[in-house]
Amino acid sequence: MPKITTERMTAQIEGDFVVFLIGMRINSLWKIHKWLPVAIAMRRMVNELQAKPDSGFLGRVFGIPVIVQYWRSFEHLEAYARNQDQEHWPAWVNFNQRIRNSQGDVGIWHETYKVRAGEYESIYVDMPAFGLGKFTTLAPISASHDSAKARLTENASRVQQ
Repeated sequence: MPKITTERMTAQIEGDFVVFLIGMRINSLWKIHKWLPVAIAMRRMVNELQAKPDSGFLGRVFGIPVIVQYWRSFEHLEAYARNQDQEHWPAWVNFNQRIRNSQGDVGIWHETYKVRAGEYESIYVDMPAFGLGKFTTLAPISASHDSAKARLTENASRVQQ
């Protein structure tokens, strides 16, 4: 069981970063052959990324129906996605071939957010390290930074220094 931190904490990261949301929607549950390979491929990709610290992949939070990934930059994310020698590219090609005539049996989606340095805030209370805080530095929140607005202001001023 992960250690619970009862103190109010916030995530701190230097520089820009990327939040990548990706998910799958199973529209035909009984067509396991359409969606199971996607789920298996996702696991292989995450394992591959976690084994390569220089990939720019900071980490992920798994949920249903979305996986949240944190990346050092968009360039790191794109380099991985387009590298034909890594897990993503062949899985993507295979998926597109399999679903070409599936007529909506399984859907996939993703959203990419580039976050500029200092333009984020976070709070974790009575939580183990989680989300951005799990993959960056966690710092205690002082009384003067108790609101989201105060944390955003503090992050922005830290960048300007």
